[in-house]
Amino acid sequence: MTQPVYLGRMPHPEHPNLQVLDHPLIQDKLARIRDVATPTGLFRSLVSEVAGLMVFQISRDLPVCREVVQSPLEETEVFRLATPVTIVPILRAGIGLADGIASLMPEARIGHIGLYRDEESLDPVSYYCKLPDDIAKGPVFLVDPMLATGGSAAAAVKVLREHGCADIGLICLVAAPEGVRAMHDAAPDVPVSTAALDRQLNEVGYILPGLGDAGDRMFGTR
Repeated sequence: MTQPVYLGRMPHPEHPNLQVLDHPLIQDKLARIRDVATPTGLFRSLVSEVAGLMVFQISRDLPVCREVVQSPLEETEVFRLATPVTIVPILRAGIGLADGIASLMPEARIGHIGLYRDEESLDPVSYYCKLPDDIAKGPVFLVDPMLATGGSAAAAVKVLREHGCADIGLICLVAAPEGVRAMHDAAPDVPVSTAALDRQLNEVGYILPGLGDAGDRMFGTR
């Protein structure tokens, strides 16, 4: 079994399961994503770009294997990814991140887990799941723009575990401390990578300062 992705990273001083990716390009694009004046098309494009930049940093720990190929001049030893990678967005807002990662890793498979948050209880409600049959053969990037209460992410991890997945990493644009702690309680071995750790949740479970409802802003539905 391969080791979980992201191992060997410096953990956050207060959250051992968290990695904040503070690359200047990521932070510049995140600033524009947060801006309420950013229109839908640009918002969607920026989310995709940030996801690609994030996975470029995160994927440095993916296992590789040696092979020999014939170049136009001679045989040479090369490195290829050792196992298939699967991207699993939490629908619907996770699609924007999945697109950005897939643009960098077009060979990756894409599964889908459909969850929505009950606006009264804040509990996740499942409505769809479609995953590759052999998803457990390699690492899984679980993606969702917001880690708020952590309920949806923990529920998605549970689904992946039920399909045999042991190598799971969560990627999100912004996270709240409450969600990071909830993920640590539910799945301490699942590393969380984010572009920003925000201050807190408000009384209705939205991240502050956050970026609003990522799905609505991405798809222009509000």
